[in-house]
Amino acid sequence: MPAQDDGQTAMILSLVVPSYNSQDYLARCLDSMQPVPADVEVLVIDDGSVDDTAKIGQEYADQHPGRFRVISKPNGGHGSAINTGLAHAQGRYFKVVDSDDWVAPDAFAALVTAIRGFDAAEQPDLVVTNFVYEKQGKKRKHVMRFGNALPNGRTVTWQQAGRFRRAQYLLMHALTYRTELLRQVGYQLPEHTFYVDNLYAYVPMAAVRTLHYLDVDLYRYYIGRPDQSVSEAVMVKRCDQQLKVNRLMIENLPSRDTVLPRALRTYLESYLGVVTAVSSIICIRTGQRQYLAAKSALWRELQEADRVTWRRLKRTLMGRLTNLPGASGRKLTLAAYKVARQFFGFN
Repeated sequence: MPAQDDGQTAMILSLVVPSYNSQDYLARCLDSMQPVPADVEVLVIDDGSVDDTAKIGQEYADQHPGRFRVISKPNGGHGSAINTGLAHAQGRYFKVVDSDDWVAPDAFAALVTAIRGFDAAEQPDLVVTNFVYEKQGKKRKHVMRFGNALPNGRTVTWQQAGRFRRAQYLLMHALTYRTELLRQVGYQLPEHTFYVDNLYAYVPMAAVRTLHYLDVDLYRYYIGRPDQSVSEAVMVKRCDQQLKVNRLMIENLPSRDTVLPRALRTYLESYLGVVTAVSSIICIRTGQRQYLAAKSALWRELQEADRVTWRRLKRTLMGRLTNLPGASGRKLTLAAYKVARQFFGFN
């Protein structure tokens, strides 16, 4: 292993585990990373928990010094915890693993091996791996793979990448960023805000120029608990939060003056489109006049920010379905959403 100036092992990967009142599932998450290699660090970010989260994390740090670290901070939300992890990360690469999720050990080992093998002069900006929807009570697991768009085991540019399908997005669970790229972008996720994982997967992506895909089912994304932020009932209650993140995505859509690979701009526009469609559906699901008005205002903001993108997204199937006029149009929108929810198995 290469050594740092202080004689310590050079870290190739930082796994950041944002944790708030996670005592019931943190151990499962941390156990899935065992044994942690000497050149990998796990940062448990205790985000002002009032249960035994910090205590459990410290037990791992005491038992495995140098492998686990606990960083306790006042509560600031998911984005604040990721910001703190990035500030303390020592690894060349950076991955977020939420405390109620976990990783597959064999796939984790494959990721570490791949990062070790990268040429020091040509390290990809982003490593992409598969993620699995571990939906509670569902035996058949839906796996999000990217082999149709990215060649396995190769580093490519956006110009060399294939086309992503409409329902295929590089969510946070699939991403392992080069740490220095995140720091150069310098984007701070907002505090006390839900759904910032969309910003994490969207804003730095505009700076990514090279991608390396590993066809391994690494991240196990646990969904289905009624209290989760991504459950439909909770999202309806937190409609304002969804709209806030959506607006921040619109604000961070690269301007037309910014030179981007065509495939990257197409991807960013498509991702923004699906998030805007979700926001629109949630607004309709509230059944409240104020949120129906907010939905219309959201699309107007997009139009004012980038008329070309707005026009393209309005013409897509999702754009048309989420903007059908009148009460009957809204009913049809929700019916289509329910069909898609059943088909894809999301919350």
